Amino acid sequence: MDRREIAALLAYIGRLDPRTIRTDQGEARDQLAQWHELLGDVPMATAHGWDARVAARQHIRTSPYQIVPADIARPWESYRRDRLDRHTDPLPSADPDDHAAWTAELVGTRRAVASGTAAPAHHRQLTSGRFNPQLEARLKEIGSCIPPHARAALAPYRPARAAREAAIAAGQPDALSVRCEWCHAQAGEPCRRRRIGPDGGARGNAPRATPHPGRFDLAAAQQAQLAMA
Repeated sequence: MDRREIAALLAYIGRLDPRTIRTDQGEARDQLAQWHELLGDVPMATAHGWDARVAARQHIRTSPYQIVPADIARPWESYRRDRLDRHTDPLPSADPDDHAAWTAELVGTRRAVASGTAAPAHHRQLTSGRFNPQLEARLKEIGSCIPPHARAALAPYRPARAAREAAIAAGQPDALSVRCEWCHAQAGEPCRRRRIGPDGGARGNAPRATPHPGRFDLAAAQQAQLAMA
């Protein structure tokens, strides 16, 4: 903030808390110089959520103590840290071989985000945007993004999933679509072996390659209900 913005901020604060008003011209000049020295690098407001007047009003509302420059600077530093924590450096457009230009662009982007003049850049999620029409048609044709030969190679390392896929391919109900009443495995999770010790406590909880028989019965009953609906 420049001196005019500091003066406007002090006038706004004075309307909310008359204790900050300086009637003596010398004291008012000293107060303006002090606030400008401490808040010269803090903007009055940005287009991305920061406003020094909001920070001042919040302090006056919640604190019985007279406001000081630190009560504006602390929220500003928190605002800057939050924006930088949410920022992921986008790929600079400068030539990577030009180290100076590459670094300058990265630093400039970070400064713009920290100062509130630019919004933080986020990584795009894999699910964002639209599917390529050719890829979508290919997925409908093969039924999965994993090629059949790759799925067969992974089967020994994913026995529960392999058994589930084989059962579905054979027209059997999907046992993992329901909760297991025996081992309490949630829907989508494989059943587990529950070994009970002499004291009644569980001694083992290893995943099973095939679901418990009762889970197949529950899945078959659910499938029948859906078919009748």
